[in-house]
Amino acid sequence: MQTVGAALLSFGMSGRVFHAPFIDAHPGFSLVGSWERSTKTIQQSYPQAKSYASLDSLVNDEDVDLVIINTPTYTHYELTKKVLEAGKHAVVEKAFTATAAEAMELEALAEKMNGKLSVFQNRRWDSDYKTVKHIIDKGILGDLVEVSFSYDRFNPNLSPKLHKEIPRPGAGVVHDLGPHLIDQALYLFGIPEAVFADISITRPTSQVCDYFEMLLYYPSWRVRLRAGYFVREPAPSYIVHGTKGSFLKTRADVQETDLQAGKKPSAPDWGMEPQQEQGLLHTEVDGKIIRERIESWPGNYMEYYEGIYQSLVHDKRLPVTANEGVQVMRVIDAAFTSSEEKRVVELI
Repeated sequence: MQTVGAALLSFGMSGRVFHAPFIDAHPGFSLVGSWERSTKTIQQSYPQAKSYASLDSLVNDEDVDLVIINTPTYTHYELTKKVLEAGKHAVVEKAFTATAAEAMELEALAEKMNGKLSVFQNRRWDSDYKTVKHIIDKGILGDLVEVSFSYDRFNPNLSPKLHKEIPRPGAGVVHDLGPHLIDQALYLFGIPEAVFADISITRPTSQVCDYFEMLLYYPSWRVRLRAGYFVREPAPSYIVHGTKGSFLKTRADVQETDLQAGKKPSAPDWGMEPQQEQGLLHTEVDGKIIRERIESWPGNYMEYYEGIYQSLVHDKRLPVTANEGVQVMRVIDAAFTSSEEKRVVELI
C-alpha cells in the first residue's frame, strides 16, 4: 500500500482532535510531523513525528507529500500559497480563505502546480447531516418548500482564542460557523440564485460579528442558515419542509466530543448518536401518513481522509474540491454585501 506523508501546520486543538487521529489511524497515511512554534507537544502523542521549527523546514522535507493548513483563517491564503509553490498537496481548514478572490487564486495555483487542493469540510460526515441528506435524497418529503440549518450556542463570553475575536480578515462567526452550514446547503442543493443576509454583533464586548441569518434563493424553495451565541434552548438544527411532509433533526454528532475525550476513530461504535437524538419524520408515503423516529446514520470523518488518500494515490475526485470551497466563499462575500447594503445579491 502506497504511503502518503502528511504534516500539520499546527498541533493545537484542531491538529490534535480533527486531523492527527485520522491520519494516524489510516493505513495509507504517515503522520510525519507538525510545525510547532513554541510548545513542542506532538511527540508526546506521536513519538515518531517530527517537530518542525519553521514552515520552510516542513515544506522542504521530502517525506511530506500533504500539508494540512490548520491555522487561523487570516493565514490560510499565504500559507497555502507557499505550500502549493513548494510542490506539496494541501488540505485547508474552513474558512478556506478570507475572500472569494483569494480562494480562486489558490484554486488556479493548485491547477498550475498540478497539486491537489481540498477544503476540510468535515461536517459533511456528521451523523445528523448524513441522516438529513439521506431523507432529502429519498424524496419522501415531496418537493422542497423550506429548509433551515442552524448552528446555535449559548455562550455570551468571548473565545479565549484571540484570533477569533480580533477584527481582521476572516474573523467572526460568518467565517467560523458559516462555512459549515453553507457547504452543507451547497452540497445538497447546488449554487443558489441569490443571497440575502443579516449579520450583526449581539455580545456587548464583541468586536466581530457573532450572529447571522442568510436566505439562499433556489428556483422553488428557500434555504435559511443561521448561527448565534444567545440560544440557551435551541430548536432542531435541521428543519426540512416539503409538499408531503417534514423532517426535524437535532445537531447531535458525537465525534468532536469523543475525539476531545481521547477516543480513537477505530472504535466499533464510532460516530453513533444516542438513540434519543433520532430525527422526527412526519410525511405521507403511498397514501399513508407516517410519523416516526428515524435511526441516525453514523458519522465518520475518516471518510474525508479516505477520499483524500484515493485522490492522491488513485487520482479519484477529491472529497471536497477547491472549487467547492470557492463557491462557499462566494456566498460569504455576497452575504456581507447583502447585509451592508440591505439588498438581495444575485449569484447566478
